[in-house]
Amino acid sequence: MGKRKERLTEGKKNIIADLIREYDIQSAEDIQDALKDLLGGTIESMLAAEMDNHLGYSPYERTDVENARNGKKQKTIRSKYGEMEI
Repeated sequence: MGKRKERLTEGKKNIIADLIREYDIQSAEDIQDALKDLLGGTIESMLAAEMDNHLGYSPYERTDVENARNGKKQKTIRSKYGEMEI
């Protein structure tokens, strides 16, 4: 049995239109670049939230615990969309 395709809702159409405008999408390559950017941003946000949860406090928040943040640096990750910096 094949997967049934969902119809695009008005909300999804609006999101797509916003992305086309935001990223000035003109080609399939532009779509891939936009997906890489969105995926990288999503992963970076998830990692930051995971660190907040693990340490128990937000960045720049003063705390008396010994386990402290010591900065961050750029990383390269690989996905099916190619390499991206986070």
